[in-house]
Amino acid sequence: MKIILEKIKNTIKEEIKEFEKQFATVIKSNTPLIDQITHYIIDKKGKLIRPIFVFLIAKMLGTIQKKTYHTACLIELIHTATLIHDDVIDNSSIRRGSFSINAIWKNKIAVLIGDYLLSKSLLIATNNNYYDLLKIVCKTIKDMSEGELLQMEKSKKLNITEKIYNQIIYHKTASLIAASCEAGARSVNTDEKTALKMRKFGIFAGIAFQIKDDLFDYEEKNRNLTGKPVGIDLREKKITLPLIHAIQKASKKDQKRILNYIKNYDEKKRYQIIDYVKKYGGLEYATEKMIKFRNNALKILELYPEGGIKETLKIMVNFIIERNQ
Repeated sequence: MKIILEKIKNTIKEEIKEFEKQFATVIKSNTPLIDQITHYIIDKKGKLIRPIFVFLIAKMLGTIQKKTYHTACLIELIHTATLIHDDVIDNSSIRRGSFSINAIWKNKIAVLIGDYLLSKSLLIATNNNYYDLLKIVCKTIKDMSEGELLQMEKSKKLNITEKIYNQIIYHKTASLIAASCEAGARSVNTDEKTALKMRKFGIFAGIAFQIKDDLFDYEEKNRNLTGKPVGIDLREKKITLPLIHAIQKASKKDQKRILNYIKNYDEKKRYQIIDYVKKYGGLEYATEKMIKFRNNALKILELYPEGGIKETLKIMVNFIIERNQ
């Protein structure tokens, strides 16, 4: 999987190199503590999924320019900030196989660093008069916050339906990937119709991405690969698609048992919950849904002329559902 991602990055090799240089400059601060933490963030960088989408979309539709680099930085700042805040909310001490910001510098500093990065993203938009991007950024931050709060509310009551689950993953994950694709299109001055098509493409790809992440929670073999501890969703009573389907299909007796195991969760009960998910076809159902969203994203790409960048975008969409971390 790492080889596939490197192959994707190679098609925009120079752009990624310049982006990383600009991103390091953007998050730099004269405050020693902030500078120390941002250096740590850069050293532990992730797969850069969202900036890759920005550059690929922009390159497929036009010529990459200054605004495209600003867009990629802006999107990655939001992503990084939300991960830091998520780790505080989830009380998680590990991120991408290393200690999280809150584990090293504690919660107060982690929250403030997240706020610092969000403010930087807004400053990029306002300082350059990118009011189209500012609108996208504000809406995305709002959507992501609403998604997190909706999930918290429903996790307490254990009454998440598939419709509510779709709302949660759109707001929490797909909205930022959709923003990456729409903003990438707008950075090369595409027309409104095309920009909104790219947003729709990003929504489909983003939902597929999140379903894949949710499936990791049921795969023991990925414990050391995903950067996310196996079983963490169940431990936090986050009911995702495999479990929603199993509860819906289970007998009344088994429904009560599953919900009881979730309410009184421990490691032993995790395996019992997973057994019920497998018994009622939860993994297969979630996989089918994930593939459907992947296919919907690919259908949108078919509207555009063939070329190397479009092929790379197709590889990227397939990578999203085939990755092992």
